[in-house]
Amino acid sequence: MKQIEISPVTRIEGHAKITVQLDDSGNVSDAHFHVMEIRGFEKFLEGAAAEEAPRITPRICGICQTAHHIVSAKATDAVFQVKPPETAEKLRELMLLGQYIHSHSLHFYFLGAPDLIMGPDSDPAERNVLGIIKNNPDLAKMAIKTRAVGQHITGIVGGKPVHPVTAVPGGQSRGIDAEGRDKLLQEAKECVGLVEAGVEVAKPLFEQYAEAIETLGPVETCFGGLTSGGKLGFYDGQMKVIDKEGNMIHEFEGADYLDYIEEKVQPWSYMKFPFLKQVGFPEGSYRVGPLARLNIVDEVPTEKAGALYGEYKDKFGMAQNPLLYHYARLIELMYTAERAVELLEDDAIMGDDIRQSIEGLMTRAEAKESDETLRGVGIIEAPRGSLIHDYETDGAGIIKKANLIVATGQNNLAMDMGVRETAKAMIHGEEVSEGLKNRLEMIIRAYDPCLSCATHMINGESPLLVDIHDADGILVKKHVI
Repeated sequence: MKQIEISPVTRIEGHAKITVQLDDSGNVSDAHFHVMEIRGFEKFLEGAAAEEAPRITPRICGICQTAHHIVSAKATDAVFQVKPPETAEKLRELMLLGQYIHSHSLHFYFLGAPDLIMGPDSDPAERNVLGIIKNNPDLAKMAIKTRAVGQHITGIVGGKPVHPVTAVPGGQSRGIDAEGRDKLLQEAKECVGLVEAGVEVAKPLFEQYAEAIETLGPVETCFGGLTSGGKLGFYDGQMKVIDKEGNMIHEFEGADYLDYIEEKVQPWSYMKFPFLKQVGFPEGSYRVGPLARLNIVDEVPTEKAGALYGEYKDKFGMAQNPLLYHYARLIELMYTAERAVELLEDDAIMGDDIRQSIEGLMTRAEAKESDETLRGVGIIEAPRGSLIHDYETDGAGIIKKANLIVATGQNNLAMDMGVRETAKAMIHGEEVSEGLKNRLEMIIRAYDPCLSCATHMINGESPLLVDIHDADGILVKKHVI
């Protein structure tokens, strides 16, 4: 049996590869998406004070840091049973919008767009961010300006543009003044125009690559995401799960996720495979993120994004094709810019009441003598999909156990299936072109996976496998840690 290996998968966050196994006739017998990195944040949190978690968890990733910061703060709100004041929740939502503007623009323009602008079969040396800058410098400048708006929002609201610090149990540690509000409002309004220009560049690309949209990564799954009254939103709401025809099968509060979601380990990946418990594995595969959110909601409640959503639904309906994640991402990018303007035009964003105090915790000594357990679950929509932080603490608020369900993990089974089905349809024989290999990578890129976020175990069911090679690259030993 011959194996084709694509390593590494490029233009994603983290380290992964694709392997394709061919039978003696040159047809695909199996294929998998392998995630090889591993990080230990679930274990790192054990023994930490819960109020430290919003400062620890942003270090999981330099791209998704704001999402982890905010969902961690929401989990600690629940641990201490406090509800942040209105201004604090508006500030947190605004900070999360900054994350979306930064992340969505980075992914579409610099990670996903090279395949569409230069073409899937183009020279890999040109098919990247440098190729975008060389071939379309105006587009590259527009992308950089858009991303900068997101970073400025995070910097002013979150205290730092990377690894923000202001979301704390019970609210925010600081607010924003009129000068900061006015600066961000001007930039957010400019961002709406920048996104409009980007959409006009992108729309013809989705027409041009209609065949690729139909053929790459074909899977049909359930979808999950937060919604409030059927509207698109990222900070709050109930988790809604629909089947592949769009019928609702679950709706639940984030704290109840363990009744509906289970995780499975597979031998080819360090990333776990969440699935719907009542459906079972693998039939219970479900997806999250931009494509899922636009399938779940009934309305995108801003003017320009709402119009784009209407066009999208008229054309694609209940969308299943992974490459449409790119289109959905642009619609969400427009929504985030418009929603940022709405929040910044509301004078409540500058309010002084930004934190509810935390009272009633035990002392550390009392907690050692007590069996009391506190639990807090936070859930938000991160750019890549639903993100859950679940902390159990003692009576003094020291974390005893942490569980993180990350968006990329929830898409893991669909990515794996999409690679396998596309490989079976397109590969016949040992000679595989660079363009065809890139098409398999395009499936993974469409999901915008963040592997640093999604691989967080350092013990348990997933052993560390170490391959030892000699100086000539020959495998001499496999070692299990």
